[in-house]
Amino acid sequence: MALLMASSAPAAAQDMPDPSLIHGQPLPVSTLPDGTVTVRVMREAMGNDLPGQDVRLTVGGATRIARTDGFGRAEFRGLTPGAEARAEVTVGGEALTSQPFVIPNAGGVRLSLFAGLARAAERKAKEEADAALAPPVKGTVVIGGDSRIIMEFSNDVLFAFYVLDIVNNARSRVDIGGPLIIDLPSGISGTAIREGSSPSASVDGSRVTIQGPFAAGTTQVQVQFALRFGTAERTFAQTFPIPLQRVIVAVEKVTAQLAMESPQFTAVREVTSEDGLYLLAEGAALPAGTPLTITLSNLPAHSRAPRFIALGLALGVLGFGVWLAITGRRTRGGERAALISRREVLLGQLAQLDAKRRDGTIAADKYAARRQRLVTELEGIYGELDEASPGPQGGGEGLAA
Repeated sequence: MALLMASSAPAAAQDMPDPSLIHGQPLPVSTLPDGTVTVRVMREAMGNDLPGQDVRLTVGGATRIARTDGFGRAEFRGLTPGAEARAEVTVGGEALTSQPFVIPNAGGVRLSLFAGLARAAERKAKEEADAALAPPVKGTVVIGGDSRIIMEFSNDVLFAFYVLDIVNNARSRVDIGGPLIIDLPSGISGTAIREGSSPSASVDGSRVTIQGPFAAGTTQVQVQFALRFGTAERTFAQTFPIPLQRVIVAVEKVTAQLAMESPQFTAVREVTSEDGLYLLAEGAALPAGTPLTITLSNLPAHSRAPRFIALGLALGVLGFGVWLAITGRRTRGGERAALISRREVLLGQLAQLDAKRRDGTIAADKYAARRQRLVTELEGIYGELDEASPGPQGGGEGLAA
């Protein structure tokens, strides 16, 4: 679901991909002519094209060479479908090689090869180390546009997950004048910092604290909590002490009627993920201190009265059995005791079955079949108990008396 939410954000879609993630990775493209492979050669980053480079493409044991044009692209046409291929180029003594791939039966393949990735990674690491050693400067941070709130259900409990990107756009560490404190909605429980969060984040009750200073870039904090609801509608508000660049909220649509509203939403739509159907809401930026108010309606709330009734019946059956034991009302032999014990078990099972039916957690046909079986067995037991009750009996010693 987190991947779904990240991919839905236009701001994230506009960011340049990490060169190290796409370097040498074949990308099938249906719009290319059949049997075509294009190889784009760049230095360190997208758009830093390297023209005039001789690219070697080995296909089925034979090697072909093409030179990159002004956009850093070399093109190979008329390749045999099904043949295994690999692209190579040498830039300033650095050998760049793609992953092996198969020429598709339809369409073609695009490749990107980047020179200088190791040097770029070393330079970035040095810059980050220098920034970590430099004294922080006074500044501000924001909650980035990829941040989102995801909500999922388990019976009458709503589990909320905050995925927050605390963004520092400065080149050095920033001191905001103290820790960043986020007070979560009232009436929650089970608050925890999720794995993958910054070690500077902690939680105490409903208060999340992120210690500064904040490094350049993004500090991610993931928080989860539980929010109970006993009615079909629940409203809660979340206020952030720093600006929120974009509102993204998703809720699991466990019923067809479930709805989500907020004055801060500009659009709400349904999306499908591997985990099921969700309502996805989006909204514009929120200034610091502006509450994000969310109302969920047509929640899958169930009355607790049937549960209390079933529990009361079970306790009553148990109490009756205890009373019988205390007052010494026992039948002759072990047969009647076994019948009573079995009767209590069946009554408890019947109460649990009726509770499941009221909660809607058992199908109607299964409920009817199981209930009929239990009632039939109970009728038999009551009949046997009536036959085995000849009236008061005397005699006996000790417990039998």
